[in-house]
Formats: sequence, C-alpha cells, structure tokens
Amino acid sequence: MTPRQPRPDCLTKVTQMNQLHTPKASRNQETGRLSFIPPVSGVRFGGRGWGGSSRSTTGTFSVVPAPKNTARRSLLVSAATLLALAVTAPAALAAPTAGKAPAATPPARMSTLGGARLGLPGTQVNLAPGVPVLPKDLTARSWIVSDAQSGEVLASHNAHWALPPASTMKMLFADTLLPRFPRTTEHKVAAKDLAGMGEGSSVVGIKPGKTYSVHDLWLGVFLRSGNDAVHVLSAMNGGVAQTVQDMQHHADELQALDTHVVSPDGYDEPHQVSSAYDLTLVARSGLQKKDFRDYCSTVSADFGGQQIRNTNRLLSGDTDVPVYQGIAGVKNGNTTHAGATFTGVAQRGKQVLLVTVMNPQKQEHNEVYKETAKLFDWGFQAAGKVKPVGELVPPRGATQAGTAPSGSPTASAPAGQAGSKPAAAAATGSRGIGTALAVAVGLLVLLAGGVFLVNRRWPLPDLMRRRPRP
Repeated sequence: MTPRQPRPDCLTKVTQMNQLHTPKASRNQETGRLSFIPPVSGVRFGGRGWGGSSRSTTGTFSVVPAPKNTARRSLLVSAATLLALAVTAPAALAAPTAGKAPAATPPARMSTLGGARLGLPGTQVNLAPGVPVLPKDLTARSWIVSDAQSGEVLASHNAHWALPPASTMKMLFADTLLPRFPRTTEHKVAAKDLAGMGEGSSVVGIKPGKTYSVHDLWLGVFLRSGNDAVHVLSAMNGGVAQTVQDMQHHADELQALDTHVVSPDGYDEPHQVSSAYDLTLVARSGLQKKDFRDYCSTVSADFGGQQIRNTNRLLSGDTDVPVYQGIAGVKNGNTTHAGATFTGVAQRGKQVLLVTVMNPQKQEHNEVYKETAKLFDWGFQAAGKVKPVGELVPPRGATQAGTAPSGSPTASAPAGQAGSKPAAAAATGSRGIGTALAVAVGLLVLLAGGVFLVNRRWPLPDLMRRRPRP
C-alpha cells in the first residue's frame, strides 16, 4: 500500500504516562488502544484500525538495521562486556529487596558498559560553547538521554544504577514474547492463569472463562499495564517461571547486564532491578519491531466493550502535562519501592531520542513526565552539538555482514538484530575499553578509536513515513 504523505497541518502527539499507587505496590494503570502517534514532529497521519472497533491511528519511526558485527568490533564489545561484568559483580549482591527501598545514593562502583563515564556516580555531560545547559530541578535518581539511531549517550545521571524498574520491566516482557504469538490467536482464560498476581496489581479486567485475542492482551499490557494480561500471556508461554527465564536470557542477549528479572510484570520483588541504561537498551530493541511500536504508541482502545486509555501522560496528556510534540511511546511504571519510572521515545525531524527517567524525588503530580519532557527538550537542542559521554551497546546476537544472528533463541531473533547503529557498537566498546583499560591495553584503545571514526561516518537509513494500517 502506498504510504500517505504527511499532513503538515496536524500536530504530533506527545507521550505521557499516568501511574497510580496502591498501599502495597503502586502499579501504573495504563489505558488506551492502538493509536499510532506520529513520531515525526508536527506531522500526523491517519490510518485504519486493526480490526475490532479500534479508533486509533498508527505510526512508526526509523527502523535502524543491526550493525555489521566485524571481527574487530566484536573483540571490542566482548572486552567491554567482560569489564562490565567484573566491575558490577560486587554491586549485584546489593540489589534492593521488596521489603527495603533502594539506597539513597548510588554505589561507588557501577558498570562501565557503554563507556567509563557511564559507571561514574552523578551527572555526566560534556558542556561546551554552544551546548545548552541541562534543565534545572532534575530530581530523578537515574536518567539517560540517548540518540535512538546512532546509540550515542548525550548525557546521563547514574546510568547504571540498578534500581527497581516497576512496570517498565514490561518492555522486556513484550520484547521477549511479542514474536511468539500471532495477534489473532485466541486464548480462553483459566483461573490458574491469573494465579500469583501481587497485591495491588494494576489490571485491565480479564475474566476467567472468557476468551481473548493476543492482540487484546497486548493492549492490556501496554495501555493499562495489566498484570492480569501479563500473567495470561505468561501462561501461554509455559508459565511465569519459564517466562522469567526467557526474559533474563533475552536481557543477557541485549547486554542489559544490570537487569535481574524476578517477575514478568515488574512487581516489587526481592532483587528485581534494572537501570536507566538497560531499560533504554530494551526499548531500543523493542522499537525495531512493528507490533511493539504500534502498541506502545496507542492512545486509546476498546477492551471487552469498554474504552481504555493510555496512562502515559506524554502520549495522552493530563491537566498539568501537555502531549509532548513528537512522542511515540514507550512505557511507564510505578511501585512503592521503584517510585515512578518511564522510558519514552520522541522524534523531531530526523532526530529520534530515547529518554529514561527513574524515581524522581520531587513529590509532585506527574513529575516523571515533567522531568522526561525537560530532558527531551534539552536533547533535541543539544543533538549535533554535544559530545557524547558513552554509547548504547549492540546485542550479542548482532548480525555480521551477510550472515544471520547467532546465539539467540528463535523467538528472540528479531531482537537479536535489534537496533544498534554501527556507531553504537563501536563507540560503546571503544569508550568503555579505551578509558578503563588504557594502561593495560593501549593498542586496543587505538584500535577502538579507529573503528569509532570509521563507523561514525556510516549514514543513517532513511526515516519511514507513517503508513495507514492494512
């Protein structure tokens, strides 16, 4: 089908997430349906719904091909990974538990995967003439701003601090399971499918004995953050334990090495953690998949005869948070120990940014969205001017030129190719190694620098226009 041309008179919607607290676990309640918010700033495209009575439009942004995994770069990334594992081994033992909130200060030693500066506590940014200053009043314990296409980390704050992720963990759940079930598949829910949900869980309202399509279940996951939908999909996948194992394997494939999965829905559990860096890796992988992009950018939908609306407030708006121009997803979260968490993606012109914010300390309504919007604004102003402080690493299964990915499960194969630009792979490995192993591996540092310079010259692919749904 021929793509529709952009309508310059329409405004792009912004993503925002609404989250509700409960006494035991403040789970984010998400509502909405597949409506594709145009990722292109200032442009909105119409589109037909996917069947049913969906009243939504859809949209995508650039699909970034997997990097060419040259032997030289593979060596660099492998070395950086080993370094990160060595550095983070002690910190992994200190992950917060469900009965205790995370420490108020980041650990002195964090992973250096993606660059040595990403392992340092505090804010990391290269200020210089012409580079805008970072926004004031940023209170989040951890955040990161990165270029979704090149993989450059423009600025960060405690990027590798392992913290409770809340429902942003559902991005990993979706990226792991989405390829496994056609959305037209139907499943009759048994009572045992819903067993084991945590007290105070957010739900979309799934009823035992009723039959739901996989499409509707994913709407429940992305829009309402329904733990009931997560548990039903997990049951279809062989159970919660199997799903947790699959998610952890996929996290490892993505090199999301700060992430420890205990529950598929992100509910507060002992030692369940992730980091702003890891959540960004997961989002970047998921956004390579059309279904993931469709669901995470949906504003509202019909579910079981009722209208649900996405609680991502940058996407759907609220009284104190306007829709963010160019927003196109991704996922929010909120629990007692995680606080508010959010990963968002937005596009203006040809610039696509990812921002992850974890646990703002300012106790204000929708604060996680307000701080995310500030960081998006800064990122769009700083892009092309600020020197990056690190890079997003590629998945371990990134394809070599002319070959298929190796070492990743069949269901996760698309994610294995998920989305690192060549620049992301080279620069991440080169910076992490070049800084941390400068004395021991000086020759490798020079090699890494050469790869970085070569790969940074590779052009980005053309951006995809939003297309009407079939």
